[in-house]
Amino acid sequence: MILATALALGAALLHATWNLLLKSAPDGDRDLSSWGIFLVGGVLVLPFVIALGGPGMVAAPWLAVSATIHIGYVAGLVAAYRHGDFSLAYPLARGSGAVAAAIGGAVVLGDRLPAPAWAAIAVVGGGLVALVGRGVTGTTVRDALLTGLAIAAYTLADSHGARVSPNPVAYGLAATSAAALSISLSFLLRGRGPDLWRTLPDHWRRWSLGGACTAVAYAMVMVATRHAEVGYVAMLRESSVVLGALIGWRLLKEPMGARRLAASGVVMAGLIGLVLARSI
Repeated sequence: MILATALALGAALLHATWNLLLKSAPDGDRDLSSWGIFLVGGVLVLPFVIALGGPGMVAAPWLAVSATIHIGYVAGLVAAYRHGDFSLAYPLARGSGAVAAAIGGAVVLGDRLPAPAWAAIAVVGGGLVALVGRGVTGTTVRDALLTGLAIAAYTLADSHGARVSPNPVAYGLAATSAAALSISLSFLLRGRGPDLWRTLPDHWRRWSLGGACTAVAYAMVMVATRHAEVGYVAMLRESSVVLGALIGWRLLKEPMGARRLAASGVVMAGLIGLVLARSI
């Protein structure tokens, strides 16, 4: 249990880290950084996908759906970080995405949401509202919430894909590589290949670190679920919303840090309650 706890918390930290690397990239190169980070992450996990035998052809359509949604996810994430503070955009996107995925799972996949789960969702909603303070533009909130919807959409696609796949672990890893492929095709079709090559000397370290964080974070979660229940690991991963608020406040010196940290704590409490309620 101690190992699973350390791995899950480490995965949350790594997830917040690669998002911080994206947020701190220069405005003009942030979209290219999103491509570079996903490209490195997708390449790093590919050998493990092959070694595991792949996710199976039956899961291929869901990989394609998830990969396509990731194009919108990256666009929304870049826009959210362009217009908004990290301590707002990150918790708002992750929190709203988790709630939308839970509700979507009940509607689309037939997952059960008992009454305590709806109460937990209300708590998350209150925390998300509290995140938004004075001076926050509607554009910032819109971009973060659209990113959250994309998170929910690819979560639902991947949840179903993992369920039908004969190898759920291989599916999860393959989803990262598939997302890297779709994002790469999107940028290449827009003629951004030369731009990536141009910025490579200045940003390859950022991309490599961010890509490694995405790959290692997922691997840590997979190992953690072998030493503890999935619900327990999922609860600990929700700490990333608090980490995002804390990083934005203390490291990036963003305003309203204490308020956003407290609001993110409420969001995390609601998400933990949601995980517990769904396990009843």
